[in-house]
Amino acid sequence: MTVFSARRDVAPPSRALLTVPRTPGAVETVRTNPMDWARRRRAERDARRVEAAGARVINQLANLGPAWHVVDWPRTDMPEAYLLNLDRGAADERPGFLAIGPCGLFSVSIVDHGRSRVLIAGDVVQINGKRPAYVAEARRDARRASKALSKAVGLTVPVHPVLTFVGSGVISVYGLPKDCMVSTYRELDRLLIAGGNRISAATAEKLSRIARNPSTWLNAPYRSAADYRWYEDGRTAADKRTPRG
Repeated sequence: MTVFSARRDVAPPSRALLTVPRTPGAVETVRTNPMDWARRRRAERDARRVEAAGARVINQLANLGPAWHVVDWPRTDMPEAYLLNLDRGAADERPGFLAIGPCGLFSVSIVDHGRSRVLIAGDVVQINGKRPAYVAEARRDARRASKALSKAVGLTVPVHPVLTFVGSGVISVYGLPKDCMVSTYRELDRLLIAGGNRISAATAEKLSRIARNPSTWLNAPYRSAADYRWYEDGRTAADKRTPRG
């Protein structure tokens, strides 16, 4: 399995930014507001949990073999979102990535529920008495990925939404949602291959190259003729042999 990361490395805030300089004779800088300091510490802790959950899921997908590719799109740049956009609700963002292989393309959204119990009834997911729109957001991410890839390739590229849970809490299911697959991270690899092979390994590798191209996600026109070849050197679509009965 090949893993491609599209996010930029954002270093956590240094402790030097939160301390008061002790230079003799210098005017001491006013210490950071306690509320801002607490929020940053909570954001850092939550970002580490998110990264750990994503790593556990990707490690599980390593069982799929070299024909599969994991591409992390820029939407999941969690550290920067936490540190720069806290007031706009960026803490609600969850990690996610594209899993591309012979069984198709999957938009995997990760929910870290820890030790909390999860109740699933169709499109409703309840954790700690709250009902976040996890299923709707997973479908939205899959539509966004399908639209971007279809525009880049010039053909319709279906992307299937997957919602996977990471944690030790009990998960009770009273009905699965439609058009969205749900599983724990331990069963994710088996879920992805359950539908059988739909595309070739070579096509999956080419689609992964398109998915990790930044211009694919920026709604920019994609020039596939310059960067990708869908046929071997010297061959065209007209050179394909038609099967004879």
